[in-house]
Amino acid sequence: MSQIITSRVGKKGAIYLPKELMRKMGINEGDKVVMKIEGNKLILEFIPDPLSLALTIRKWAKTTVKEFEYESEEEQNELYN
Repeated sequence: MSQIITSRVGKKGAIYLPKELMRKMGINEGDKVVMKIEGNKLILEFIPDPLSLALTIRKWAKTTVKEFEYESEEEQNELYN
């Protein structure tokens, strides 16, 4: 179901989202956004904070701290060697 919300462009191009919309979509102040232009449409896609996302999504894998540290060290070695 789509919903139509109108707003105005403010000073310096600011567009303020209604609080209810932000609440429904889980958008918080400071969240990052990707903007796409398709024809005459501006599409906003909000990028969830990684920590918030990790705490809210269904878990699909398990790892230990030791395994995580090992993988991290391997990735760093590949990047810097």
